[in-house]
Amino acid sequence: MHTIGAICGDIIGSRLDMKDIIENLIKCEIVNDVKNIKDKMFGCLYGQAIGDALGLGSEFMNKDEVNKNYPSGLCKYDEIIQDAHRRKWPIGAWTDDTDMMLCILTAFENGKFNIHNAAQNFKDWFNGEPKDIGSHTFNVLGMRDYVEQPEMCSELWWTLSQHQSAANGALMRTSVVGLAHDNVEIQATEICKLTHYDPRCIGSCVIASLIIHNLVWNEYELTYDEIIDLAKNYDGRIIEWVDLAYRNENISALDLDEKHSIGYTLRTLAAALWCYWHVSSFEEGLLAIVNEGGDADTNGAIACAILGAKFGYSSIPRYYIENLNNRAIYHQKITSFINKIA
Repeated sequence: MHTIGAICGDIIGSRLDMKDIIENLIKCEIVNDVKNIKDKMFGCLYGQAIGDALGLGSEFMNKDEVNKNYPSGLCKYDEIIQDAHRRKWPIGAWTDDTDMMLCILTAFENGKFNIHNAAQNFKDWFNGEPKDIGSHTFNVLGMRDYVEQPEMCSELWWTLSQHQSAANGALMRTSVVGLAHDNVEIQATEICKLTHYDPRCIGSCVIASLIIHNLVWNEYELTYDEIIDLAKNYDGRIIEWVDLAYRNENISALDLDEKHSIGYTLRTLAAALWCYWHVSSFEEGLLAIVNEGGDADTNGAIACAILGAKFGYSSIPRYYIENLNNRAIYHQKITSFINKIA
């Protein structure tokens, strides 16, 4: 690898001409850029799995139950209580959120996510009888002709809900879409509509994916105004949740444990945006999210994917990486993907 010091040594010792100097400086900059991009990509995908795995510890609990079960706060995988729900997974294991993200990741080919392959991967995962799956996703993937006509099945179930179903099952898996080189908005829309047709779901996925994309590829943080403009393109109801996240310093204002709508896509989007705007480290956001209860694994998955993209893999405490269940398998899968795309 070329460093500035080495290049200066070359100039003195070998009298490189100006063309060689410029070429070496460009190589140095490219190497550093790729290293930074990969750090953010690994941060994003490890953040997804870590937020999911630790969030399982408080999933479906209200804040009082979280405080009762974790009086000092939930901080580590091995603190997770082993009740009937949580003992279905090994300690430190991710859930359906990251399973479905991997279905999308492994559908990447020729520079984009293959929609048909992603649908087939979803169906294969569904047929494997996963330990946990949202009711809306279950209904869509359970249709006989899902693989042949996934978007039609998705729209049908949304219609049957009288256009009221706006669950967070698409948002929970969308992080990897933000890592694409281009056409992120289009790809996020297409992949969301494989199961979730509501414009609130689509808008949520587009906003989260574009935040991640800009953090990784452009080292740029989408502003409040830019996110509001995106929200207007999809559904005006998104705006109040963006405002809620932006204007409140305390995460408790989001009522993430509100039992009647913990799986609402806009509540989960607000959780991710709150972390995006209000925390100063990956760990601070992770612990803030999981200790609020509610749909904590899903909230943690997307919030920590964004935080990983923002602060980088190098910012994540080693404990959360090294103690992730099936880490070696996960690392192999995401490394293969990152090497293709970065």
